[in-house]
Amino acid sequence: MLTVLGLEEAKKLAKEKFKELLNSYDDIDSASALGRVLFEDISSAEDVPGFSRSTVDGYAVRACDTYGSSNSIPAILECKGEILMGDKAEGALEGGDCYKISTGGMLPQGADAALMVEDSQDLGDGLIYGVKPVAPGENTALKGDDVKSGEIFLKKHTLLTAKEIGALAATGIEKVRVFKKPTVAIISTGDELIKPKEKPGPGEVRDVNGRLLAAAVTESGGVPLFLGIIKDDRLAIEGAIKEALEKADMLLISGGSSAGERDMTVDIIGSLGEVFMHGLALKPGKPTIMGAVDSKPVIGLPGHPVAAFFVYKELVETIILNMTGAKLVPRVISAKLTTNYPSNHGREEIVPVKLSDDLSFAQPLFIMSGLITLLAEADGYIKIPRDNEGFEKGKLVDIRLF
Repeated sequence: MLTVLGLEEAKKLAKEKFKELLNSYDDIDSASALGRVLFEDISSAEDVPGFSRSTVDGYAVRACDTYGSSNSIPAILECKGEILMGDKAEGALEGGDCYKISTGGMLPQGADAALMVEDSQDLGDGLIYGVKPVAPGENTALKGDDVKSGEIFLKKHTLLTAKEIGALAATGIEKVRVFKKPTVAIISTGDELIKPKEKPGPGEVRDVNGRLLAAAVTESGGVPLFLGIIKDDRLAIEGAIKEALEKADMLLISGGSSAGERDMTVDIIGSLGEVFMHGLALKPGKPTIMGAVDSKPVIGLPGHPVAAFFVYKELVETIILNMTGAKLVPRVISAKLTTNYPSNHGREEIVPVKLSDDLSFAQPLFIMSGLITLLAEADGYIKIPRDNEGFEKGKLVDIRLF
């Protein structure tokens, strides 16, 4: 008989049981660190930018030389030359002088602002006529404005995306220490399962969960290790579990997790280690097992692909992200339901939805847990709380996007 926990209770239990499963790291090139998670804070060894520069095309000036200027009474400045990109001014800027400068050009010593070319006139007489005053620091990026030497600019647990890779390049950091990717073993169980490339005979079905879970693990930042299809034989399943945990940091077993006579997975996990939970108050996904063998997480997932997928998204992914050091930041939008959706199962219900082109409406998809291809049409899903009778047409709901 299943002892059922609510989804939030199960997540809390997982957090308690698997606090620090993987605390090892890799030192890798920052150029190839996309999608990895920082194992430590990153500080800059230098000021960025390394010199004060203009952020506009125009003239490097002393702001005080432009005060009170206008179209009728321009500031008259002597142009001492041009500062080319990658060069520096030959001398310091004196009062009443200016240098022509491009966006990104280095400000000469003595300059504290840049006058936009649109706010100036050049009559070809060697003088520049400023028609608008600028304040100190205006149109400039000063040395260290972005990050100062010794300053922490990326925190531990930061997921490295394109913008963080750019920040590492700007500070000249070539190596970063990141959390090691956990290896997640995957086993599919069931006498009825065959490989996806094979043609099903009577009573046979292709194994969907092996590939589905491997892809999901990769998306979560883990390394999948699919160990194949195991028939409903206790010794075979027990041997497969032992082999998996010699090679991996975590194990996912799909199928054999309900309370039927042939569903022996929970007994095997209990004999080899400890079972923390057998039963999840979630539709789909009730026959879910959570346990540990040799302190490594072992999760028994429903055999039905849709149920396995949603249990993965709601429970397993949180465990894997904890192992990778990443923080789960779901992408959520709001939209109105296009139809009534009844729900009164005493379990929290997950409902996949398809969004309208303008993302303002959500169409619930009525998918049986044993089917999978219709799920490919879904853009995300909603969750209906336990003991709720469902949502009415037009209700604004939160949708977690895939």
